[in-house]
Amino acid sequence: MCSVAEHCSYEMIEKMQKWGVGEDAQARIMQYLVKEKYVDDERFCRAFVRDKIRYGKWGRRKIEQALYMKRIPDDVSSKVLDEIDENEYMEVLRPLIETKRKSVKASSEYELNGKLIRFAMGRGFLMEQIREVLDI
Repeated sequence: MCSVAEHCSYEMIEKMQKWGVGEDAQARIMQYLVKEKYVDDERFCRAFVRDKIRYGKWGRRKIEQALYMKRIPDDVSSKVLDEIDENEYMEVLRPLIETKRKSVKASSEYELNGKLIRFAMGRGFLMEQIREVLDI
């Protein structure tokens, strides 16, 4: 299972608990999986972040929340998120906002910008990035 797709430690422990594996066996299995590099939280984090930005069109805040829910340590997630180029975020955000702009109905530019800001923030992008794209 671990050789087919990336999994984090928390996911594997959760699966073993669901299967009814005892805690001592879980510890031994996790120790083996980590030692043999079947489970590597940093490698999982890199793949997760890359996929969520490129395919999910997520921003940093949403990714941080998802990693927190997967119980990835803050030092690992922060390190991986800091490695991402700001331009890569902008390459995702610009087309996302332009596509959304075409479908949003608003009576004024102010209302349109408000809706676009809420949309982009819901996707996890930071206000500075959104302002840069909207030129406000």
